[in-house]
Amino acid sequence: MVLLNVNPPSINENLANKIESEIEEDLIDQVKCPPTDLYSDEPELESDLHRKQIDLLVRLLEYFWRDRQDIYVTGNLTVYYNEQQLKSRDFRGPDVFVVMDAEKRDRKSWVVWGEGGKYPNLVIELLSSSTAKVDRGTKKQLYQDVWRLPNYFWFDPDSLEFAGFKLVNGKYEAIAPNDSGLLWSDQLELYLGISERQLRWFTAKGDLIPTAEERAERLEAILRSQGIDPNQ
Repeated sequence: MVLLNVNPPSINENLANKIESEIEEDLIDQVKCPPTDLYSDEPELESDLHRKQIDLLVRLLEYFWRDRQDIYVTGNLTVYYNEQQLKSRDFRGPDVFVVMDAEKRDRKSWVVWGEGGKYPNLVIELLSSSTAKVDRGTKKQLYQDVWRLPNYFWFDPDSLEFAGFKLVNGKYEAIAPNDSGLLWSDQLELYLGISERQLRWFTAKGDLIPTAEERAERLEAILRSQGIDPNQ
């Protein structure tokens, strides 16, 4: 006995199902996730001063937070923040940036859509004759309106121009210096300030965070003060 479907689908229903299936397959083919494994695309640095300054700021934080695995610190690395910008090559590469609550590991670049939508918490731009106008204008506007960047600082290694901004109700407000001329970062809970013509990090108490060389010099001084020759 052959069982017949009591309510067989009509020709119109079959056609509708076929069209729907074809549309779904077409959409699957068209919807592609943007790449996340992208190389940085930053130009050469302006000068040795800029290169050394970036290296100093990054190296100091890496050592200061050497026991933490949830902070990413880097410099002169591209931040890809929008697929549309990726196609038009309108991405940005801050001189120094820090991302809190981010896995500490090596990266080719920072790809926002590959990092759960997370943007940097702090950016430092080093001014130069060719970038100052953009850093004070276009980038500042981008960081405020698109990135919603909580802390933005800029520093000129030549003229020593130094300023910082904090995002308050969606708008940047200048960070007032303390009595020592230091600017507070509420994101990192550290100060930034100028010492011997270099931009440096300071602790919440206002103490300069030393380099490895400075730590060695201090240790030698302590040993010598106790009558111990550090070379022995």
